[in-house]
Amino acid sequence: MDLFENSIALQMGVSLIVGITIGLERELRGKAAGLRTFALICMGSTIFTIISKEIGYPSSTDRIASNIVTGIGFLGAGVIFKEQDRVAGLTTAAAIWATSSLGMAIGEGKFWLSVLGTIAILTILVVFHYVEKGLNRLHLARSYRIVYQDPTALGDLCHDLFKKYNLSSSRGPQSLHREYIVSNWKVRGKRANHEAFIAEMMKDPKVRELGY
Repeated sequence: MDLFENSIALQMGVSLIVGITIGLERELRGKAAGLRTFALICMGSTIFTIISKEIGYPSSTDRIASNIVTGIGFLGAGVIFKEQDRVAGLTTAAAIWATSSLGMAIGEGKFWLSVLGTIAILTILVVFHYVEKGLNRLHLARSYRIVYQDPTALGDLCHDLFKKYNLSSSRGPQSLHREYIVSNWKVRGKRANHEAFIAEMMKDPKVRELGY
């Protein structure tokens, strides 16, 4: 095995470790893309980058790199989905895109760049996760769907409770039926205040359904 093959083996090994490291964090959180997906993305990006250097002219390597980015964009879009009024999967999609860039850096032999990038990505995924949880305790946004038996009373009731628990709100679509109303609200405030609002609403016998 010559020096060139040794270099490729090193690049593939580093790429595998980087992909597994980031994928493990996603796997432990039960995300759509996990250990195997991130390992394959990182290694695939490394392989394509190495091939582009070996079989292409210097002016063509950037085209292959841009195609990698385009392909990863389609892959990332596959893990984004809408759940009621919330869009999920954006962080995993961004992590896929960022991990691909690390694979390309490894393919170019920029090992220090890949190490620093891995540390930065893990910091964002792990540390910022707890920062966001702390912020949510202070300023949590929720979408509520309330089914209430008294169509004429619900609006005033919600406004009074939102004011009582210091929650800011905006009314969404309303659906009026003969004996009940379906009302949607976007509400922001402290997590504890949300829980207090829910607890008081659930004591009301006219509440048929409360979802968020």
